[in-house]
Amino acid sequence: MISKSTLSGRLSEEQKERVLQELKREPLVLNDRNYGWITDAVCSIVEEPAKPQWWIALVIALVLSIFLPVTIVYFISTGLGVWGLNSPVFWGLAILNFVFWIEIGHAGTLISAILLLTRQKWRNSINRAAEAMTIFSVLCAAVFPLFHIGRQWMFWYLVPVPESYAVWQNFRAALLWDEFAVGTYFTVSCLFWYFGLIPDIAVLRDRAEKRWKKRLYHVLCWGWSGSAAQWHNYELGYLCLGGIATVLVVSVASVVSTDFATTILPGWHETIFPPDFITGAIFSGFAMIATLLIPLRALYPQLKDLITPKHIDNMARVMLATGSMVGYSYIIELFNAWYSANVYERYVFWNRIFGPYGIAYFLMFGFNVLLPQLFWLKRIRLSPWTVFILSLMINVGMWAERFVIVITALSRDFLPGSWRMYYPTWVDIGLFVGTVGFFFLLFLLFTRFFPVIAISEVKTLVYEKERKEKESPEGGAYEG
Repeated sequence: MISKSTLSGRLSEEQKERVLQELKREPLVLNDRNYGWITDAVCSIVEEPAKPQWWIALVIALVLSIFLPVTIVYFISTGLGVWGLNSPVFWGLAILNFVFWIEIGHAGTLISAILLLTRQKWRNSINRAAEAMTIFSVLCAAVFPLFHIGRQWMFWYLVPVPESYAVWQNFRAALLWDEFAVGTYFTVSCLFWYFGLIPDIAVLRDRAEKRWKKRLYHVLCWGWSGSAAQWHNYELGYLCLGGIATVLVVSVASVVSTDFATTILPGWHETIFPPDFITGAIFSGFAMIATLLIPLRALYPQLKDLITPKHIDNMARVMLATGSMVGYSYIIELFNAWYSANVYERYVFWNRIFGPYGIAYFLMFGFNVLLPQLFWLKRIRLSPWTVFILSLMINVGMWAERFVIVITALSRDFLPGSWRMYYPTWVDIGLFVGTVGFFFLLFLLFTRFFPVIAISEVKTLVYEKERKEKESPEGGAYEG
C-alpha cells in the first residue's frame, strides 16, 4: 500500500494531480463485478435457452436472407440483363454494395487491432463483436464481385493457378486486385478473430454439461489448458496478428479506393480517395458496431455492466471525429472541382447536387456530416437508443455515398447523347436485402454459440482496478 506521503515524495504536484485524475476515471466494468460473475454473465447467453426476442430477430433475418439464394439462382439462370445495368452505367448496385460491405468490415478488425496496439482498455468489451462483424460483412461483400463477372464458372481466373493451366491473369483488372486484397484481409481477419476466441472457447468447454458440446469445444480450443507458456505465446501471437491486420486495413481500403481513383472519369480520379475511404470505413464500421451492440445489451441486461455508457460515449466520439473528417473530404472534392477549372469535373459535382440523383447527395451529406455533429452534446452520447438511431442513419448515409460515387459519375459521361438513367431492378435490390439478412443471421447465430464478449480480456480490467485501488492513496475507482 502506497501512502499519501510516499506518493507526494515521489511525484511532482503536476504528476500527482495526473495520477489522482486517472484514478477517478469512469469504470469500464460497473457495480464491482468479480471474475466469476463476468464468466457467468457472458456464458449464460450461450448456455441458457434463447429469448423470444432473439427468435423473432432470427426469423426476420432468415426471411430477409432468403432473397439471397432466390436472386442468385434467378440471376444465373437468366443472365446479367436482369440487373439494371446499361450503357454507360456498367457498374451498378453490385459494386456499390461490395464497397459498402467491405468498408464496414474494415472497422471491425481496426477496432480490435489498433486499439490493442495502443493499449486502449475500452476495446475489451466490444472487440469480439467487432471482429465477428468483419468476417460476416466480408462474406456479404464477396457475393457481389463473384456474380458481377458474368460467367461465374470462370471465377478461378481471379486466383493464382499454376502456369501449366495456361491462364494469364490480367493484373490491370480491378477485380483481380480486389480478390488479392480482400482474400488476404479475410484470411488474416479470420485468424485474428479465432485466435482471440481460443481461451473463451476453453471456458465453454469446461462449463459444458453435454458430452458432444464438451468434445466440440475441446477441438475448437485446440486443447487450451491456460498454462503460463500458452498465455505468453498467445499474447505474442495476438499482438503480431494485430500488427498485420492494421496494415491490411489500410492496404485493402486503399486498393478498393484506387479502383475508382486510377480511372480518368470525372468524379473518380481523386487523390483524396484512399484516406477518404479509410476514414469512411472507420466511420461506417463504428456505426454498425453501435447498431449491433446497443440492442444486444438491451436484450441481455447483464451486458450493461460490461458494455457501459462509457463505451457508447467513446464510439460516439469516434463517429463525431471521423464524420467530421468525411465532411472535410466532401468539401475538398467540391473545392478541387471548382479550382481545377475543368468543365467536366465541375459538371459532375454540380450534377451530384442538383441533378436527378440529388436526393442521394443530400442524404449523404446530411447523415454523414451534419447528423454526427449532434454527438457534441453529452446527453446525446449518453443516450443509447439515440446513438442507435443515429448510427442507423449513418449507415444509410454511407450507402448513399457509394451511390453518389458510383452511379452519378457513370450516368453522365462526356457525350450527352449517351446519358442514361440507372434504375435498379428487383434483382439488384433483392440481392442487397439478402446480404443484409445474411449478415444479421450470422451475427445472431454467433451470439448463441460463442462468447460475444472477450471474457479473459474483460477480466484484466477487474484485475487492473483491484491493483490500482490498492496503490491509490484514496482508494478511488480505476479502470484503465
